[in-house]
Amino acid sequence: MSAHELLALGTGSFLPTRQRNHSGHLLRWGSTGILFDPGEGTQRQMVFAGVPSKRVHVICLTHLHGDHCLGLPGVLQRLSADGVRRPVFLLYPASGQEHVDRLRGAGIRHEEVDLRPVPIQAGPQPVEVLRLRGLVISAAALDHRVDALGYRIQDEPRTGLDGEELARRGITGPLVGRLLRQGRVVVNGRVSLVEDVTVARRCASFAFVQDTRPCEGALRLADGVDTLVMEATYLDDLAGKADEYGHSTALATARLAARAGAARLILTHFSARYTGVDAHLAEAAGVHGNVLAVNDLDKVDLD
Repeated sequence: MSAHELLALGTGSFLPTRQRNHSGHLLRWGSTGILFDPGEGTQRQMVFAGVPSKRVHVICLTHLHGDHCLGLPGVLQRLSADGVRRPVFLLYPASGQEHVDRLRGAGIRHEEVDLRPVPIQAGPQPVEVLRLRGLVISAAALDHRVDALGYRIQDEPRTGLDGEELARRGITGPLVGRLLRQGRVVVNGRVSLVEDVTVARRCASFAFVQDTRPCEGALRLADGVDTLVMEATYLDDLAGKADEYGHSTALATARLAARAGAARLILTHFSARYTGVDAHLAEAAGVHGNVLAVNDLDKVDLD
């Protein structure tokens, strides 16, 4: 089974359609589940996808427009009803606190889940906001009509021994263990320290960017990531409308992904005016060589 997987629960935008629910994406990162922007109907989409609520460990809200957060009360209710008592972290723009409070208080119910709010203030430079189970979540400000955040998820930095360097220094067999225990070893009169043969291991990375004009924060979040999931609300013939409402076109998104060096681009958050997304793919593919457009309930292996 893949260690990293994206489930598209909802790929629509402001208005749902028969084919696309409001926004909602679940990222499985090892044993941790991260739910992004649970729009209205997310709880039901999870049922359709066969995803139990216990898989959700972190909920990330990019902003507090209804199509990105009105499913939160239902998700919290389901977590409580299913007996999830471990901590669930809720990340959101700090300026949206009033709306988050209202969402948590919607309806007469008992919120039994151990919800840990994490209000975030951030600029265009990504800042670490949560470290959990071997992963790091960072956030940066986006450029929408209201305060909005994008998120980056990546493995915690790791180091390991460089096999080629060990061999070059003649450190083999029991000498490797001695080096690890004592921090140094002498071979043929040469002293080697652990740091001399230690290298940084590659960290898997993922960025989630919704509802924004192309901006510095989005670019920095996407810098060198394995996978960028980003909105493509409009086609380029509506670039003026996209800019007016704080969105991106498929072409603009692909340009940002290419500039950032994102290895793969996944398009989502399509306007209800479009019945298909072939044109979105064509626009983006002209700029970026590895593009995918997701439909509701699609699963994407990220490894």
